Amino acid sequence: MKRLVILMIVLAMLVPVSAQIMGNSIVVSVTPDHTDWNYKVGETATFTINVRKSGTLLSGVTADIEAGPVMYPDTKKTITLKDGTAKWTGKLTKPGFYRIIATVKVKGKDYRGLCTAAFSPEQLQPYCQEPKDFDEFWNKALTDARYNDLNPTKRLLPERCTKDANVYEVSYVNDKWNSRMFGILSVPVKPGKYPALLRVPGAGVRPYGGDTYTAPGKCIVLEIGVHGIPVTMEQKVYDDLANGALDGYWNANVAEPNRNYYKRVVTGAVRGVDFIASLPEWNGTTIGVTGSSQGGFLSLAVAALDKRITFLGVVHDAMCDYEAELHKVAGGWPHTIYWDMKGGVDKTLIDLKVKGGRYYDGVNFARRVTQPGWYSFGYNDEVVPPTSSYSTYNIIKAPKTLSVYQMTGHYWYQEQWDEWLEFTRKQLGVE
Repeated sequence: MKRLVILMIVLAMLVPVSAQIMGNSIVVSVTPDHTDWNYKVGETATFTINVRKSGTLLSGVTADIEAGPVMYPDTKKTITLKDGTAKWTGKLTKPGFYRIIATVKVKGKDYRGLCTAAFSPEQLQPYCQEPKDFDEFWNKALTDARYNDLNPTKRLLPERCTKDANVYEVSYVNDKWNSRMFGILSVPVKPGKYPALLRVPGAGVRPYGGDTYTAPGKCIVLEIGVHGIPVTMEQKVYDDLANGALDGYWNANVAEPNRNYYKRVVTGAVRGVDFIASLPEWNGTTIGVTGSSQGGFLSLAVAALDKRITFLGVVHDAMCDYEAELHKVAGGWPHTIYWDMKGGVDKTLIDLKVKGGRYYDGVNFARRVTQPGWYSFGYNDEVVPPTSSYSTYNIIKAPKTLSVYQMTGHYWYQEQWDEWLEFTRKQLGVE
């Protein structure tokens, strides 16, 4: 009996630890009257705002409304939702995205919902201009980097290996002697020649686990970090770097193309293709590149700069059309120009950042993509606005597929992930 009591006490202590907090009982939803969220320029979109508690309309609440072009709202108003519901109308007179954000306060706590409607998005064009020496700049950057031997290293990670794949931490030299890129390499256990996939990361500083799930035992996958540090250290190391030396790295030396942080990032990602091509297990024909957010930008860059790439998968691509924000149109993350203009930064410096940033704008890489690609993003993304993703997509002349998940923000839906996986496996030839 004593043992039983002790066991029950232990189990009772574990319950709070295992319980999960998910969502809110109060939900603010905003939906448009077109099921595809798309309108033509000049049409009026009608939005329905609902506030529900435990699925039931909550009457008598007020909502603070902010509405207008994405990132540049032109209307602010407080409305009352008499029966827990209200209507709102909006339109645009030129191609773009209109966003309404409704914030409701209940018992001192804010609850928020948003919806973003597209107006003739297929007509959007980026503002980004192209430097005359863009190709020369990147050809030199890669030539200089390739003066260095890859000098690769490979360390088996037994605890990460599966029955289908051997998993290694690897490194290779990037753009100068012993300036290294690190990553996780998965190689099929069964001897043979295989297609390959290069996975490029979103922004941040973190360890990587490796990819043994895209096509288990059927392809090589190299997942890289971009900061020149090992990718298997304890989390605290990355947290300290993210809050210290690498804090805001995406804004480093934007005005100076040769000192921009992303110069070694881009060359290092392309040298990842060199590394894959050096592997005896590679089949010599198929290499794809894929990533989301910062990784979406890097996918465009790698595909543009290395024609050994045979396909690309791009999800909510960041760093596209910085220049749009000079014209009060939402550009891509990290919104350097937007924040500079809002903060009253000197116009001369802003102009230098615009000119320097053109060498690192996803738009100018997208103009050079020739491989088939799958592109996906959400209208409700508040990190990478759909304005920049759609305008970038529109200028790509290569075979392309667009898959929009309107409601998603800066994250994936399961169906979106499944669609990406299907495309990737088909391109790898491992369906």
